[in-house]
Amino acid sequence: MPLFGPPNIDRLAAKGDISGLVKALDYQKLWRVRRDAAQALGESHDADAVEPLMAALTDDNTSVRIAAIEALGKIGDPDAVEPLIAALRSQAVEIRKAAADSLGQIGDIRALEPLIDHLNDAGWSVRRAAAEALGDIGDARAAEALKAALEDSDLNVRHAAADALAALGRRPKGSVFEAGESARWRAKTSRS
Repeated sequence: MPLFGPPNIDRLAAKGDISGLVKALDYQKLWRVRRDAAQALGESHDADAVEPLMAALTDDNTSVRIAAIEALGKIGDPDAVEPLIAALRSQAVEIRKAAADSLGQIGDIRALEPLIDHLNDAGWSVRRAAAEALGDIGDARAAEALKAALEDSDLNVRHAAADALAALGRRPKGSVFEAGESARWRAKTSRS
């Protein structure tokens, strides 16, 4: 029996129909269907969705690409690291930000240098996401770059850098810490 109308993403997700969601990811008539399918695949945490989601990184719609990037972060498969690093080179700030967030969720060391490089991104939200991701990865080799980010022109970036340094177990001198503004440092020291 032929399918009439767009795929019902809620029904496919409720049934756990990964194959149906993957097919919906290719539905060309409505970008919202593709976006919603990517989001549902991310929520499924199913490794079978990784390849189709990586293919969706080239979708012509930015919202679909962002949803695919976020879904790859939720699934956490290391196979997605290289395509996500490539997404950091996008012209679109929101794509770069989503890629940095997802790389932090995956936590793979291959993302260390590209994320350090993005502490100097033109977009403050990308710089903040890169700092947060470096804190999530937890590699001490990011410490010097994060210390430099404490001088960023944007307060959000400075806070993220301070929190990332706290996640690395480092407490630098400076106004962010002296004012007691680092959430991770407060949480970490309150548990001690």
